Amino acid sequence: MDFSLGDAIVSIFWFMLLFAWIWLLVAIVTDLFRDHETSGWAKAGWVLFLIVVPWLGALVYLIARGSSMNERAQRAAAVQDQQMRRFVRDSAAAPPSTADELSRLAQLHTDGHLSDEDYRRAKAQVLSTGTGTDTGSRPAGVVPPRQPA
Repeated sequence: MDFSLGDAIVSIFWFMLLFAWIWLLVAIVTDLFRDHETSGWAKAGWVLFLIVVPWLGALVYLIARGSSMNERAQRAAAVQDQQMRRFVRDSAAAPPSTADELSRLAQLHTDGHLSDEDYRRAKAQVLSTGTGTDTGSRPAGVVPPRQPA
């Protein structure tokens, strides 16, 4: 069997076309299910149209809903960017000071969430560490159970 350079180029072209087609279908289906304004029946109709007449279905979808497709993608990207910025801001925030931890413990004690004994132990722990950040894997203000002697 003789395989020439021209055959290789044609094979690469068809592979790229197939890859682009799959990518387009995934983008259309993703956009379709991202749209909360479209009813379930309309989504089912579009998916059926894409399965039965794939090339025509994709072309009609892009013509009919192409501009709103871009708007939904931009909204999703903006939400993701906002969540990432919030995560970075919260992660980079300064750790609570000893005074912050003591006031938080006092508030928990005042609200009745900590008993007198738990409050005293938590206060001693915060004061012994020097900062309110050294609580291990426990949330601030949570005291581990006493170990049997």
